[in-house]
Formats: sequence, structure tokens, C-alpha cells
Amino acid sequence: MFVALTAQSHRFIVKTSTAGAPITEEVRLGKEVWERNSCINCHTLHGEGAYFAPEVGNVMTRWGVADDPEGAFDILKGWMEAQPSGIEGRRQMPHFEITDEEMRGLAEFLRWADQTNTQNWPPNDAG
Repeated sequence: MFVALTAQSHRFIVKTSTAGAPITEEVRLGKEVWERNSCINCHTLHGEGAYFAPEVGNVMTRWGVADDPEGAFDILKGWMEAQPSGIEGRRQMPHFEITDEEMRGLAEFLRWADQTNTQNWPPNDAG
């Protein structure tokens, strides 16, 4: 029984809860940038991580650029460069020294993650 349930779970996860896009070099680089900068210490990705900053597993859909690689890069870069500072009571995103290539990779990683069928998790789109 255990083996049958394990096999069924594996089949379900692979066919249902996996991003539909292949893992490209840009996606791999973006995951590396995500890990190197410890983004999960503030953000959640599909509900996992810290709850200090917004969920980013669906951020490209929320921004309307899930199917637009250039738009995803532009809006992510603009967002990260325009973080206001010194506003009392506002959470502040740190400044990161990220190259355009790394930023493009991060945008692609987030677009890739956005394609995962999370079966409506987290229940609040913004985390």
C-alpha cells in the first residue's frame, strides 16, 4: 500500500505540480542569484520562506509579465532599483549589486516558478 501511494504521489507531483517550462541556463543562474542573495530570508516562494516581504512565486502574473521575458526583466530591474528608503514604518528591501545578466536570470527564474501549478497555494496571491 505504501509503495502504491508513493508511486501515485510521485506521478501526481510530476504531472500536476511541476513548472511546464524547461530549466534553462538563465533559470539556473536566476536560482543561483536567489540563493546567493538569500531572497527567501524575506520573501516566500510558493508559500515557503519568510513572511516579511511579498510572495514571489506568482509575482510575474501579478505584474502582468508572465509571458513577456523582456517585460519581466524591465519591471524587476526597475522595481529593485527604485526602492525608496528612509520612509518611517516601511519595510526596506536591501540594495543588491546584481548585474543585468543576473537580473535577467532572476526574472527568468521567477517566470519559471510562476508556471508551477501550486493548486491555489498560497491562498492570498501576495503571500
